[in-house]
Amino acid sequence: MTEPLKLIIVDDHILFIEGVRSLIQQEKDMVITAVANDGKEALRIIRNERPDIVLMDINMPHLNGIEVTRYVNQFDRNIKVIILSTYNEDHLVEKAKQYGANGYMVKNSSKDELLQTIRLVAQGHACFPYRNPKKPDLFSENDSFLKRFNITSRESEILQYIKEGYTNAQIAQQLYLSIYTVETHRKNIMRKLGLSTQAQLLKMLIENNL
Repeated sequence: MTEPLKLIIVDDHILFIEGVRSLIQQEKDMVITAVANDGKEALRIIRNERPDIVLMDINMPHLNGIEVTRYVNQFDRNIKVIILSTYNEDHLVEKAKQYGANGYMVKNSSKDELLQTIRLVAQGHACFPYRNPKKPDLFSENDSFLKRFNITSRESEILQYIKEGYTNAQIAQQLYLSIYTVETHRKNIMRKLGLSTQAQLLKMLIENNL
């Protein structure tokens, strides 16, 4: 039997810790082994416990979560860090990624998205929220076909990756999105276009020269 994922929660708000703990305690494939309320305490506990994943707040006493993430990444890259923050700002997401975080979520995310992100990160995926892509828009905003179906610029970009044969995981990596977000976009695209299969979608893309 596979051992459950060992998690540590690092946050200076006790009520938030208890809320996350109550969610995770219901899952058989993960367990909370320790909690910490400030950055320095977090480093000490992480070094001792060597968890699989750390759920890390940013604003904490003594040492902020992004700095803690940098230190963790230096002494053990096998430990995955998911930032859980109230802030959804591009510069913080980029800094967390630069310092070795494996995921970044805002605290108003759903239970399902949190659990899925934990499992995806444990499998080696990177899960980050929306940020402006480095690649230019791949579709013209004046494209009447896409406008007719109310396809957004983000959905247009994902359509191009789908046409090129990218998987959801590869699209997520290219656009710095979570797989959960890509899957949601794909479902919305299929619903808007009135399609039910991947083959139908590819046929429509080719026939309309998209």
